[in-house]
Amino acid sequence: MSENKMLEDIVREVLKSMAGAPQAATCQASATAGLCPERDYPLASKRPELLKTPTGKTLSEITLDKIMSGEVKSDDVRITPETLRMQAEIADGVGRYQFGNNLRRAAELVAIPDDRVLEIYNAMRPYRSTKPELLAIAEELEGKYNAKINAALVRESADVYERRNRLRAD
Repeated sequence: MSENKMLEDIVREVLKSMAGAPQAATCQASATAGLCPERDYPLASKRPELLKTPTGKTLSEITLDKIMSGEVKSDDVRITPETLRMQAEIADGVGRYQFGNNLRRAAELVAIPDDRVLEIYNAMRPYRSTKPELLAIAEELEGKYNAKINAALVRESADVYERRNRLRAD
C-alpha cells in the first residue's frame, strides 16, 4: 500500500469516527449537494476533473517539469474558491460543519489581496480597533469583495468585543 493511499485511508477513518455516523449515511446525506465523501474524497485523486487552478489549468497540467521551465507560475497553483467550497461540502458530508464553515470563509478570502487580509486580521485583534472601524471593515468585505460570511463574522466580533470591553478606546 502506498504512503498516499495509507494516509488517505487514515484521514477517512478519522473523519468517519469524528462524524459519529456510518459512512454510507454521509453519502446519502450529501447526495443532494452533489459530492459524497466516500465516493469523491480526496478530490485530487477521485474527482480531478472538478479541480482547476485560478488560471484554468487542470491538475494534470501541473508538473515539476512545467514548474521548472517556468510554464507553471505561482498563480497556477493557488487554490480557487470553487475548490474550497467543494472541500466544505465534503466536510459537511461527514458532519464536520464547523470545518466546512471555515472553508467557506476561506473561499471568500481568496478574492481579497493578501496584504489586506493581514491588515484585517490585525484590526480584529483585541484592543486594536474601535467598533466603527470593525463595522467599516465588515461593510468593505461585503460591499467590495462580496464576502458576506466574513462580514457577518466581523460584525459579530465587534459586538462581542463591545460586550467584553475589548475594543480600542478612542
